[in-house]
Amino acid sequence: MPFTTPDRRKFLALSGAAALGACTPALTEEEVQAATDLEQFGFTPAEGYGLIEDGGYTLPPIPLSYLEYPNRRQLIFYDGTQPAGTIEIDPHGKFLYWILDDGTAWRYPIAVGRAGRSLRRPTTIRRKVEWPGWTPTANMLRTQPEVYGEFRGGVPGGLASPLGARALYLYQGGRDTFYRIHGTNDLRSIGNSGSAGCIRLFNHDIIDLYERVPNGTNVRIRSKSESERILGPELSNRGIELPATIVSPETIYGAVEEQGVVETDPGAETDA
Repeated sequence: MPFTTPDRRKFLALSGAAALGACTPALTEEEVQAATDLEQFGFTPAEGYGLIEDGGYTLPPIPLSYLEYPNRRQLIFYDGTQPAGTIEIDPHGKFLYWILDDGTAWRYPIAVGRAGRSLRRPTTIRRKVEWPGWTPTANMLRTQPEVYGEFRGGVPGGLASPLGARALYLYQGGRDTFYRIHGTNDLRSIGNSGSAGCIRLFNHDIIDLYERVPNGTNVRIRSKSESERILGPELSNRGIELPATIVSPETIYGAVEEQGVVETDPGAETDA
């Protein structure tokens, strides 16, 4: 079914983690051009964070200002307690770990929203989707119709989707929890908390993680006490609570029209 452009009006959406916050342009045109110029003139972007052509879309390099340590992908010695082949999420230190069988782990910086902070029970990845679409949940439409009502028909997969380049869908048994590990366009959110949302990574990082983890991977949540023991009190409490921001429906639907779309995934309801 074709999209129709919503009425022109602005509304309050929760920054970064909310459905629309993730679609707020993460880079100004000047920032994108500057990053692209660096590549053209022979400067090397941070390893793993350069220009990506993926699924018909172009992801620009991530500026170094968003990748200051520890806000970048890194292979580390693993000091946690989970077995190899597990994803461990530390919502306090804002990290996700993909644990390997040699005592190391790939550590990814993440953004954690309100929904992500409420994720405590073990889950399992049962679905993996490239460039997933997004649909607000019935609860989101019921409690905040002024924010999400314009998007009850869904946002198709692509650059405008709040789920970014990839999504890993978390289940308990055969039940979809509506929790997701997914990409985001809101670069400023990584390493911080939001007022809503799940577990978000740079699009470059979720593409990397997606290729590494199979369906059936178990996901565990690190406790506050364990985070403090492993990371120390400062790093285990890093980040700030992001403020609310004003966005427009045209920001999303304009990107859809300009970049093309992938069909909306009807199973992609989530507090993105």
